[in-house]
Amino acid sequence: MIERLRGLAFGLLAMFAVVGCAGQAAAVEAAGAAGAERFEVASIKAVRPTLVNTVAALRQRDIAGAREAFSAYDSAWNGIEVYINTRDRNLYDVIEHDFQARIEKGLAMPNPDAAALAADAEAMLAKYDDAIKLVAAAAPLNPLYDDVARLRIVRAHLREVAPALKAGDLAKARKSYSEFDDNWDSIEDLVKARSADAYVAIEKAMVQIEQALMPDKPDAAKVTELVNGVMTQYNAQLAEVLKEARGRK
Repeated sequence: MIERLRGLAFGLLAMFAVVGCAGQAAAVEAAGAAGAERFEVASIKAVRPTLVNTVAALRQRDIAGAREAFSAYDSAWNGIEVYINTRDRNLYDVIEHDFQARIEKGLAMPNPDAAALAADAEAMLAKYDDAIKLVAAAAPLNPLYDDVARLRIVRAHLREVAPALKAGDLAKARKSYSEFDDNWDSIEDLVKARSADAYVAIEKAMVQIEQALMPDKPDAAKVTELVNGVMTQYNAQLAEVLKEARGRK
């Protein structure tokens, strides 16, 4: 990255254990290094532990733990859902619009029904395993879908920043941004090759976001505005890749 500033706060955050989407990226990288599975399969499998954690927390009636685990699932799923949506729209709808929507609604209730939610989460996990089997047995999609997934997996961290700030969870906002920052290096060449202007604009804004998050009490409105600006540039490039992927046989 072009002479990007690294704040002390972010250096310390990098020492923390990485979960959720960061764990997803690490698992995919390990699988790729071993040559065991193609990127699509490894990426989808890497999300599964977040659902397992959700089920485990609900079985223990740990609602706070279930909310945290399912939030991690939602973020990681956003990175790879394009594969399922492309291969089997009906299965995608069951996972996304049936089970996920119902579990999210249930967890948001003042007194969630842990037993009912555990049953839903277990059924959702079974459907997710169906998706893994489907993808593992299928022929690869065209390589542009992997570029779409890589962009979405990295973007998932950035999507967490504004909601965390809105909730007053500064530690989460900083951690999520740090994870995006760390993983940006893996896809920045893809963005740069498609639009040098977008690449420069994103790089510049990333420096500003790092600096804006450093104070003890950051200006949440300013940080959110900067994050949204990066998201706009980023999403424009992502949309172009997805358009090309869908247009190629």
